Amino acid sequence: MNAVIGIDTSNYTTSIAFYDGFGGENCSKLLPVKQGELGLRQSDAVFAHIKSLPELSGRLFSHIQAANITAVGVSTRPRAVEGSYMPCFLVGYSHAKLLADALNVPLIEVSHQQGHVAASLWSAGHMELLSQPHLAWHLSGGTTELLMVEPAEKNVTCTKIGGTSDISAGQLIDRTGQLLQLPFPSGKHLDALSQEAAGADLFRVKCADMTFSLSGVQNKVQEYHEKNRIPAETAAYALRCVAFAVFQATKQALGRYPGLPVVFSGGVASNTLLRQALEPLNPIFAQPQYSTDNAMGVAVLAHRAMEV
Repeated sequence: MNAVIGIDTSNYTTSIAFYDGFGGENCSKLLPVKQGELGLRQSDAVFAHIKSLPELSGRLFSHIQAANITAVGVSTRPRAVEGSYMPCFLVGYSHAKLLADALNVPLIEVSHQQGHVAASLWSAGHMELLSQPHLAWHLSGGTTELLMVEPAEKNVTCTKIGGTSDISAGQLIDRTGQLLQLPFPSGKHLDALSQEAAGADLFRVKCADMTFSLSGVQNKVQEYHEKNRIPAETAAYALRCVAFAVFQATKQALGRYPGLPVVFSGGVASNTLLRQALEPLNPIFAQPQYSTDNAMGVAVLAHRAMEV
């Protein structure tokens, strides 16, 4: 059996996964963030990964046979572009390198973003798109990018063609969560709260050439909340603003690249209002648990690299 291990140590989640070409398992743990704070310093993230990864690998290997492992995959940087670097990925790399050396198997290095795309395609049942050009959104706490994804030798290339010009959708969501005194990361809490809203207000974000700005939306959300003081309405207002911007950029992209499928990855892509708003454009969404940071996509790419 050709089976692989994938490891991802992002700035939000520690994760390790197993994949054998058909199915797999992902073990994850959110990094601890104090109430009221928006994320972690890199030094704290590194320390949290060092503590969590042995626990998660122990949980996975309690029922996975090491003798069946033919490769180890790991995300080593946020994006596969020059200068993309975050110290927290060194934790995953060091553990993956040790494991690959101990098992005497190849070490496959990918980016966190490539892993997100692969996890989305696998969980949505569209693995064939790894071999075809398609559009993909990476919507997360630190990234809001519209990508042209194309097959490459043993992997995929992700070229940014649109998205935000300043803060990410995830940052807007987390800052709205902080305004409403919700836990961090705030995505799922804002999502649940928004389901109680009755209104339909939103700020129509301007979008040109598949690109938009979200920094001004933060002020609009603040102003809206000061007027209504209803947390559910504020949550829905912020999410509708994000959904409107993403919808407009996606529509423009489909006008430029007609016929290409559009895949959504990243934690923000699990949001209910966003998914509902994008339905007219026939989007491909990952299962919610594989929209957030996970190592399954890394394992999928490592397995594919061993087959190509």
